[in-house]
Amino acid sequence: MKRFRVLAGLAALAVAMSGIVAPANGQPNPKSAFPAKATSPKPVWLKGEVVRADANSITVRHLDNALALETFTFAPGIQDKMRKIFDRGGYQYGDKVSVLRQPGQTVALKIHGKPSKPR
Repeated sequence: MKRFRVLAGLAALAVAMSGIVAPANGQPNPKSAFPAKATSPKPVWLKGEVVRADANSITVRHLDNALALETFTFAPGIQDKMRKIFDRGGYQYGDKVSVLRQPGQTVALKIHGKPSKPR
């Protein structure tokens, strides 16, 4: 009889520890009932110097880290603007620019900076 009580107690403890038993208050777990919304990250500005630029892309060196280079293609909304800038001479090596981009992506949404005179 003692063994039965001990085994029954251990079995009840094992079931309680495994999480099979429903919560005591009878409420569902709110984390599993409503999945979290995935929010898109906000665009960030990158300040840097132009290393290389053409009508289709621009390579920028970070002002904070001289070893970090990033190459960006242009979003459809700024392609016409960038073609006009490059028709007039475009950005040259060393020009200071700010690039608006989504974190982790290589598409420039906006580019601010004054192009220097062509050489």
